[in-house]
Amino acid sequence: MTLRVPFLACVFLAAATATAADWPGFRGPNRDGISTETGLLKKWPEGGPPKLWTAKDLGLGWGTPSVAGGKIFGIGTRDGKDGVWALKEGDGKELWFTPFADPAKGLAPQTNGPASTPTVHDGKVYAVSANGTLSCLSADTGKLVWKKNYVDEFDGKVPTWAYTDSVLVDGDKVICTPCGTKGAVVALSAANGDEVWKTEVNPIGGGYGYSSPIKATIGGVPMYIALLGQKSGIVGVEAATGKLLWQYKGTPAAGGVAQIPIPIVKGDHVWVSTSYGGGAALLQIVPKGKEFEVKEVKAYKKPELNNHHGGMVLVGDYVYFGHDQNQGYPVCVEFKTGEIVWGPEKKEVAGGKGSAAVLYADGRLYYRYQNGVLVLIEPSPEGLKVVSSFKLPAADVTKYPQSWPHPVIANGKLYIRDQNVMYSYDLRAAGN
Repeated sequence: MTLRVPFLACVFLAAATATAADWPGFRGPNRDGISTETGLLKKWPEGGPPKLWTAKDLGLGWGTPSVAGGKIFGIGTRDGKDGVWALKEGDGKELWFTPFADPAKGLAPQTNGPASTPTVHDGKVYAVSANGTLSCLSADTGKLVWKKNYVDEFDGKVPTWAYTDSVLVDGDKVICTPCGTKGAVVALSAANGDEVWKTEVNPIGGGYGYSSPIKATIGGVPMYIALLGQKSGIVGVEAATGKLLWQYKGTPAAGGVAQIPIPIVKGDHVWVSTSYGGGAALLQIVPKGKEFEVKEVKAYKKPELNNHHGGMVLVGDYVYFGHDQNQGYPVCVEFKTGEIVWGPEKKEVAGGKGSAAVLYADGRLYYRYQNGVLVLIEPSPEGLKVVSSFKLPAADVTKYPQSWPHPVIANGKLYIRDQNVMYSYDLRAAGN
């Protein structure tokens, strides 16, 4: 069974100063929620895998950690500032914390600090604060190298629940999505933050600032694909120049209040899903001379099928994710047709309630539910196969304690961020 998308694998192979088993950015090395590690537990003991350590006082935030070069990086609010922290991978002890931005103001409830995931590349860490300040820091020392603000530089507007995008570093460029009228998708110099190019997409507005860009090659053309918001939908822009190549503004990609999940790309097909007023769609991107045509192969409107903010994974020929807004009902969709294979049955899975953040590793799907239940599932088009589950420790916050950050697997360990704290679990099976 082939688990990687070939062109994505080659794109990201040299994208970070990290080992093959590291997790240097949001959704992993390929931004697809897939770990290539093996020798992991196929079933958990009662109470879950062994817990190795707990890191405390990280600062409020829903950002997922990244792991590279023996360090763990994350973002949180401490003493009235958004900042990046670095921990030792071995024991969770803090190495440094660098504040770099004021918290965003006037946000909606349930915004407990920043929610971006730092991206690690070539000895640098790139992270976005809630108010849209993109910072570049030294991975070793935490020293600030440069920073840009989406609002000031590109006429962006802080979204309802703050900026939560996680930048893509591609060679010597940082690709970000300010979703501003003076730059919807922007390429910056990784070295100094200077503008390389910017893509203006008008109109733009509503539901933007929550998703993150990916890179693909379709029809022989390298491009960045980004989910931008309810007025702009999903776009593909030329990697070399930022030229807008194609755009899809159908309901599944322009769902209203927030468009969040990273799309899945394989060959010339793109699977996209959003919640609120959205849905899901399988698109075919077809070259037409120097332009591209978007064909809608299959589409669903909410509530028939939609993914909120837990992400989706492609395992073999099938896409797995949690269905419905503020829910995580498991569902399996055939990628080549967009047809639902099984699910989503609207009932709890092993006690898991609320949204589910999903990743894949060594023959298993990990569903982290909003109520702190982690469920291990065997992926299969034959039906839902629950293997194990356990209850994570309760978050140490009383206001908005949702268990939302995506789980991370790196170097045989499972990392679970929960607001102010993070846990490390040993996933290695005996003898590995």
